Amino acid sequence: MSETTRPRRARWAAAGAALATAAAGIAVALAPATTAQAVVLPNGFKSVGYMPSWAGNVNTVQYGKLTHINYAFVLPNANGSLQALDNPSKLSSLVSLAHANNTKVSIAVGGWNDGNDSAFESLAGNATARTAFVNNLVNLVNQYNLDGVDMDWEYPDPGTSGNNYTLLMQQLSTAMHSRGKLLTAAVVSEGTTASGVQPAVFGYVDWLNIMAYDGGSPHANYTWSINAVNFWKSRGLPASKAVLGVPFYSRPTYYTYSQLVAMDPANANRDCTTVSGVQQCYNGLPTVRAKTAWAKANAGGMMNWELSQDTTGATSLVSAIYEVAVGTTPPSSPPPGGRTGRIVGQASGKCVDVAAASTANGTAIQLYTCNGTNAQTWTVGTDGTLRALGKCMDVTSGSTANGALVQLWDCNGSGAQVWQPQSNGNLRNPQSAKCLDAKDLGTADGTRLQIWTCATTGNQIWTLP
Repeated sequence: MSETTRPRRARWAAAGAALATAAAGIAVALAPATTAQAVVLPNGFKSVGYMPSWAGNVNTVQYGKLTHINYAFVLPNANGSLQALDNPSKLSSLVSLAHANNTKVSIAVGGWNDGNDSAFESLAGNATARTAFVNNLVNLVNQYNLDGVDMDWEYPDPGTSGNNYTLLMQQLSTAMHSRGKLLTAAVVSEGTTASGVQPAVFGYVDWLNIMAYDGGSPHANYTWSINAVNFWKSRGLPASKAVLGVPFYSRPTYYTYSQLVAMDPANANRDCTTVSGVQQCYNGLPTVRAKTAWAKANAGGMMNWELSQDTTGATSLVSAIYEVAVGTTPPSSPPPGGRTGRIVGQASGKCVDVAAASTANGTAIQLYTCNGTNAQTWTVGTDGTLRALGKCMDVTSGSTANGALVQLWDCNGSGAQVWQPQSNGNLRNPQSAKCLDAKDLGTADGTRLQIWTCATTGNQIWTLP
């Protein structure tokens, strides 16, 4: 599912010791024969999760919150045959449980495989091997009652390799779609490598899973990830076929999201935390919610790598994607479980205040002597918002520029209203990758708040409720 730094089938054998125990408990009882409501998200929005053969328990998957699951991986041989499937009993159980909940399951083909894509290169360039490969995938799909194929060739190169990839995807598309099955593909986030996936392929697939992770600084940040999707759209990929991938793990060291939350529950609402003296960055709840809100308006869905790395309950990222997608927690509703109280600036000792306690859209957010009024009573929502007087702290016009002023506005689920508490006291807006800042280092009553490049100065350090 990734570039050289991304964990892969072979890599997990050495690097995934912390998850090794998750592969146990694969044998499961089939789900009871009940009538399940189909997993249908508004406007055909997709929530796609990868399930590795080597990690995770199929009994703990939140099927009712996923539209599609990709089982990773099966590997090809150069002659078009397939290597033995890892954990076939796990795949069978996964399909049974998913179908009982009307969630579709595809087989993911390839993966990083330590950067060795020689089998793909060989079979794609040979008509006989290509046909054998397609036929073998059809047989595998039929054998396990699968719903489709997710191609994860990492990566076809520009030129001849890309031409052969196009031929392969065209042939696979005919084989899958004529049988009512899906064809999707996982693709690199951006850059020259992406041109190995030619625009002709866009017409052959149901969608592309864009691996918008293992890049950006900090890792997979909001702006970099959105730019990755827009890069593919600029090449002609329809928005409805652009599925934004998010990591359920950190970089530079590979800690799973569930491990990070276990270390400190507050990490669920952060994007970076320090572990053993090293800053580890990932996507916490606010950023995943913000990305999902953006994808609802600008893309076709969300994908994650991978399901075994999620938590359960209120901190689950799969749940966060689902809730934003279906709107079960409307932006105008009070966020559940939020902490309520004042927000105090370190340098000024003053409170974040709504000017004149006005509830009008566009009202200034400022510093003011703490007075305990509702204009200074903020709820730190589990959806990443900061709310006062029934509205949200908002960056004017959704700007990402230094000096953009902060205001009060109707809560709307946009990235301009997401604030991430950082371990150093910053309040970071992931859409802009900038922090809440007291303008001109001001400490006087009425000092306006704005966004500015994140720093450790006192005018950007805040104490939350």
